[in-house]
Amino acid sequence: MSDSPLGPAQRRIVDHLKRSGPCTTTSLAEALDVTTQAVRPPLAELEARGLVVAERVVTGVRGRPPLGWALSPIAIELFPDRHSDLTVELIEAMRTALGDDGLEQVLVERDRKQLATIREATLDAPDLETRVDRLARVRADQGYMAEVRADGADLLLIEHHCPVCAAATTCQGLCQNELELFREAIGSDAEVERTQHLLSGDERCIYRIRRVG
Repeated sequence: MSDSPLGPAQRRIVDHLKRSGPCTTTSLAEALDVTTQAVRPPLAELEARGLVVAERVVTGVRGRPPLGWALSPIAIELFPDRHSDLTVELIEAMRTALGDDGLEQVLVERDRKQLATIREATLDAPDLETRVDRLARVRADQGYMAEVRADGADLLLIEHHCPVCAAATTCQGLCQNELELFREAIGSDAEVERTQHLLSGDERCIYRIRRVG
């Protein structure tokens, strides 16, 4: 999807489709109080950007449903998303209701489940490199844009994005717990040190993994 902002006519169209669902060009023009000729150019622009798709619209009239327009899945990005705000609110609510000790127990249970997921992915890994690579794949699947790079004899686990940054800012235990999680998942034959930290002002989180023994 293009990052360029929507024009006023395009914005009115996507807002109406969000509220009403799929509709024909004619019904869309009527709802916006414009002509069908006026609505077609912004519709074509939205289609070119992948924000609307053509589909059959059920109207209740007998016969083959007419062709109309609907928002595409990527159009969800055009509307407010309070997912991060909700996560922060839930953490603060848990801290208020359960206290710091209770919140810590919630984080322990979260870590237990994450560790189980990582261990399942790394169970039959024959060496350290494979374990770290599979850990990176799990983290990439979770939205961290993770990759592994060699740095001499060490390995660097680099996370270019943090999908829970707002939550981690509110609850510092999330970051500390992740470091301990990595140490446990990677095993006793390596040391794990966080050398760059997004919440400390760095551009990404980097973990140096150094063989021991």
